[in-house]
Amino acid sequence: MNWENIAGQQNLKQLLKDSIAENRVSHAQLFTGKEGYGTFPMVLAYAREILSRENEHAASKVEHLNHLDLHFSFPVFTDNKNSLSKNKFEEFREMIMASPYASYDDWTAFLESENKQLFISADEIDDQNQKFALKSFEGGTKILIVWRADKMNVAASNKFLKFLEEPPAKTIILLTAENTNDILPTILSRTQIVEVPRISDEDLEAFLKNNFSISEEKVREIVHEAQGNLNDAIKLMNSGHKSDEFEKLFVQWVRDAFMVKKKPQFLKSIIFWAREIAGWNREKQKNFLNYCSEIFRLALLQNYQSESLVYKKINADGFNWAGFSKFISGANIESILEEINTADLHLTRNGNPKIVWTDLGIKLSRYIHKNS
Repeated sequence: MNWENIAGQQNLKQLLKDSIAENRVSHAQLFTGKEGYGTFPMVLAYAREILSRENEHAASKVEHLNHLDLHFSFPVFTDNKNSLSKNKFEEFREMIMASPYASYDDWTAFLESENKQLFISADEIDDQNQKFALKSFEGGTKILIVWRADKMNVAASNKFLKFLEEPPAKTIILLTAENTNDILPTILSRTQIVEVPRISDEDLEAFLKNNFSISEEKVREIVHEAQGNLNDAIKLMNSGHKSDEFEKLFVQWVRDAFMVKKKPQFLKSIIFWAREIAGWNREKQKNFLNYCSEIFRLALLQNYQSESLVYKKINADGFNWAGFSKFISGANIESILEEINTADLHLTRNGNPKIVWTDLGIKLSRYIHKNS
């Protein structure tokens, strides 16, 4: 990953380049922002530039994640009483080489570990301490990249704090996280925080047009829906049949929710609907929640005569988009989106998906009849 491969973010890229050129590289930096904004690609390009200035042959090694002075820590699950990143490094490398903008949920799905807790352990920090106690292989800087540092458990965070306070000479520590909420304040106080903003719509559109064969109309739809997240944009572009499946299940949900008030037997249909979705992997379930949120928002815009902003409508299978939109208003949109966000949170925390989806399915029947 080099600077040119990163979508947008020109100001931040220049800022980082200047810090290297002017010898102002802080020994500990935390890059915050969603993976799809480019936090990891930015960190990797930064490390590539630092190491390449010391050794011109370092660039290709960094790009392939096999530079001996570049180390990685990332969340893994406990396997045979062991939770060290190095045991899953080849899998991590395979995922990143295929998609450097990959998310934590992608990593969970890649490991097929949706029912296991992924975290960075105290043993992992001890392992990195041992590596950094040794001299660098190329005689220059050693770099540690901690992907999703917000997944450190308490014991790991305390040990990592000591590593930050007394780092070995010529050591640079680069952390990534979605936000600072789950990171110890004492760690935050010892790192320089670099905020990675969402990718601008113009930059995201340009990246998609330059790298994929895709129609203008489809690009506009994806850019609107992705909200500056390249990882989401690529998934939307590749979803195809999945969008059709999401649309069908959304229509079924809405129709059952309308009918259950007059005919309680439709409650059984909602339960079967919930069971079907609960059988998916967690990433697909969360993607469907995002899809539902977006459709409800578009229906609200339609209802409030902001049709120019409605870039996508559901018209398949005789669905009355205009009629449906009249039921989505300021009186219920907040409650509907709040329930979807709550469902997303429960799935993230490994809640029982059958219960989560059944609860969400039934609650829509309550909110959708709420008049403004």
